[in-house]
Amino acid sequence: MAIDKIQSESINLADNFAFTGTVTGAGGANTPAFHAYLSSTVEVANNVATKLAANTEVLDTNNCYDNSTNYRFQPTTAGKYFVYGMINGQTNGYRLYFVKTKIYKNGSEIATNGNTINDNVLYRLGVGVQSIVDMNGSSDYVELFGHIDIHANGTEQFLGASTQPCYFGAYKIIT
Repeated sequence: MAIDKIQSESINLADNFAFTGTVTGAGGANTPAFHAYLSSTVEVANNVATKLAANTEVLDTNNCYDNSTNYRFQPTTAGKYFVYGMINGQTNGYRLYFVKTKIYKNGSEIATNGNTINDNVLYRLGVGVQSIVDMNGSSDYVELFGHIDIHANGTEQFLGASTQPCYFGAYKIIT
């Protein structure tokens, strides 16, 4: 039985429909997309924004993420992208003062999230950030930075492991 016209007051959205033709204009692809993480712990400078070298790719649909040199996502399709990341900062022997996670677009900070620890009892802290970013599909790129401070001369680190405590990713939003 062909449906010529659907009236909104008579359709039950809980019903199942068997389509015999082609459905067009529905859905879409959330690509380009990528997700990468830091595979091993690295030392970083105290109180300096440092780029996350997320070197292990879990997903890279269009080969738009550089996981070996610049550690940046440069999509080849224009649109709006959901960009996200997590920095797990830790210190050996000193207590953390703050950890911040930052998204940069074309070298400038566009989103940040941080946590200042006033009681100085933590040695490890994870902070995530996310944003929706317009990308032109040619020259625009995004990077993830972390910023750790311990107010002392000690060792600050980005925690890396196969459990992905530090990660970076993005995907195109279907609009």
